[in-house]
Amino acid sequence: MLNRSSTGAVAVAFAVALMVTVGGVHAFDDAKYPNWKGQWTRVMLPGVRGQPSFDPIKPWGLGQQAPLTAEYQKVLEDSMADQSKGGLGNYPTARCLPGGMPRMITFGDHEYVITPETTYILIGDVDHFRRIFTDGRDWPTDVEPTYAGYSIGGWIDEDGDGRYDVLEVETRGPFKGPRAYDATGLPLHFDNQSIFNERFYLDKVDPNILHDEITVINHALTRPWTVDKRYWRDLHPRPNWRETDCTENNAQIVIGKENYFLSADGFLMPAKKDQPPPDLRYFKQTQR
Repeated sequence: MLNRSSTGAVAVAFAVALMVTVGGVHAFDDAKYPNWKGQWTRVMLPGVRGQPSFDPIKPWGLGQQAPLTAEYQKVLEDSMADQSKGGLGNYPTARCLPGGMPRMITFGDHEYVITPETTYILIGDVDHFRRIFTDGRDWPTDVEPTYAGYSIGGWIDEDGDGRYDVLEVETRGPFKGPRAYDATGLPLHFDNQSIFNERFYLDKVDPNILHDEITVINHALTRPWTVDKRYWRDLHPRPNWRETDCTENNAQIVIGKENYFLSADGFLMPAKKDQPPPDLRYFKQTQR
């Protein structure tokens, strides 16, 4: 006959041992990593209006003064001209496609979840998250194309105080596309072969400002393009997390290569002046 008290003691000891073993496997020294907890929102600089731009200190579109090749400068100009007539231009996100890199780090409140193997960036927008591997892996040889790309990073203790203060990240494709930097259709190359190098770190004066220095290497550029994106931390202990979905209440209807508009009363209407209707060959035509 088993002694209940001794059996219980053995069970407790086994459970404690198991917890210690599991804890050892997943040990995480939080003190080694920077405090990036909280909700982060892009810094709105005075005088810069419109939707978010890639370079936060300059207006969007032509005001970005992006080092585009002549071919892709024309893509931008044609995109803005099409938008002035009611079209979508070179802005696929208006069709509720993911923005992908690098647009996905411009929009939406976000937060960082840090583990030794992976740092996650959770984004409250049409792009939902980024996954940055920090486990020392090499680049895979066979990667499925995604809008976010494949990110490998490493932590650095720059000041030698025993705590990491910089996260360096490289993101490569193959990417899905098309993608654009901002809502004017500022383009990346249509080959979807980009490289993004980033340095994340807290501001040395204000620890509630986070910098993301990002350099873009892309065949649509005449040289690498570097900007310093900044985010401020909401100090409220329980910030409001918005839930947005592009498809909800989106009135843009894309049929073939044309975009149309859904009126408030639910009817399809043209988005441009003198725009022809879509091909209705599969619908029975009513006689009037």
